[in-house]
Amino acid sequence: MTLDDCHAVAEVRVRGWQVAYAGLMPQAHLDAMSVARDAVRRREMFGRVPEFVAERDGAVVGWACHGPSRDRDVPPGEAELYALYAHPGHLSTGVGRALLDTCAGAAAHAGHSTMRLWVLEGNARARRFYERAGFVTDGAREPYEVGGVRVPEVRYVRKLGPAPRKDGLGLTP
Repeated sequence: MTLDDCHAVAEVRVRGWQVAYAGLMPQAHLDAMSVARDAVRRREMFGRVPEFVAERDGAVVGWACHGPSRDRDVPPGEAELYALYAHPGHLSTGVGRALLDTCAGAAAHAGHSTMRLWVLEGNARARRFYERAGFVTDGAREPYEVGGVRVPEVRYVRKLGPAPRKDGLGLTP
């Protein structure tokens, strides 16, 4: 990701929230989200953690970021997938999986052996996605409040290792 990608990433994030969390969060909160405000935040946060974009035909269609786990109840040195969003028009096209594999590979390369993530308990689509990618719930659950409404999250975990190549050779880039 480059600084020039911030507006496009904000578009992916906001539209991703509005689609993924419809019916799970207050609609007024989702409707009030602003690409312009999020782009400002992306610029302010740029460079603090590893961030990756997925592009198709020169357009940003997905974004993900990760870093050290923020949870105090896990062993030091674990990684956390902070966010992963695909533009709604690019769901189920491999964008999310490519970004997840990239973040997991980068975290493993940085010396992390485990990655965790938080997902809304009611987000069945995201939960299936992560489970297909080898993540399992670890029993942790926490409340998350949006617009005065509690939307609980559950935590997932996966051991990291060399990412398998799609050509079946078992080599790592």
